[in-house]
Amino acid sequence: MSVYGYIRVSTQSQVDDGLSLGAQKRQLQGYAMMQGMEMDEVFVERAVSGWKPLNERPQGKRLIAGLSADDVILCPKLDRMFRSARDALNVAEQLRKREVGLHLLDLGGDVTGNGISKVFFTIVAAFAEFERDRIAERISDVKRAEKESGRYLGGSRPYGYRIGEDGALIPDQIELALIEKIVMMRSNGASLRRIANSVSTSANPISHMAVKRIINDRLQ
Repeated sequence: MSVYGYIRVSTQSQVDDGLSLGAQKRQLQGYAMMQGMEMDEVFVERAVSGWKPLNERPQGKRLIAGLSADDVILCPKLDRMFRSARDALNVAEQLRKREVGLHLLDLGGDVTGNGISKVFFTIVAAFAEFERDRIAERISDVKRAEKESGRYLGGSRPYGYRIGEDGALIPDQIELALIEKIVMMRSNGASLRRIANSVSTSANPISHMAVKRIINDRLQ
């Protein structure tokens, strides 16, 4: 059995002054001593964002690759090791299946053993679901705000507009005039194909299906 510590700081200033890393390492050493363990190695992740998954960080990848059954990982805080509750849930479950122990000091210790593990997985799963819902909410709010401000959100370019360098939709007067003509012809009973033939040019061909989309967009 090997015991590994894992600590991380996200900014260069924290790396340079060493205080955050030193404090984390001392926490692990104190905990290991109380548990009768001796750390074989401490993996130090310097200036790496917590938003990166553990196995995509240089030291995290090395740690995961070298694990064997009955090994133990010590980490001072859940957010030092994982980017989210959902990430923690997935990785902790994988470690448990590999028979690797995970001790998170801010959660009371061993979260993959028989003691606190059931409570840990229940709580973290609940937070993961909450996190997922909040992320979806935030994305929806941002898209709504962007749409209301007239910004391009991806997908097909709306006919009648050009996309500016900052993502803003800029009216194209030529295309807008064509839209007015298409709508007027349709209101006078012209077929989609007749409208398409009338407004198409060699430089700007428009199919009858494109005409239909333009009319539908205008009616929305």
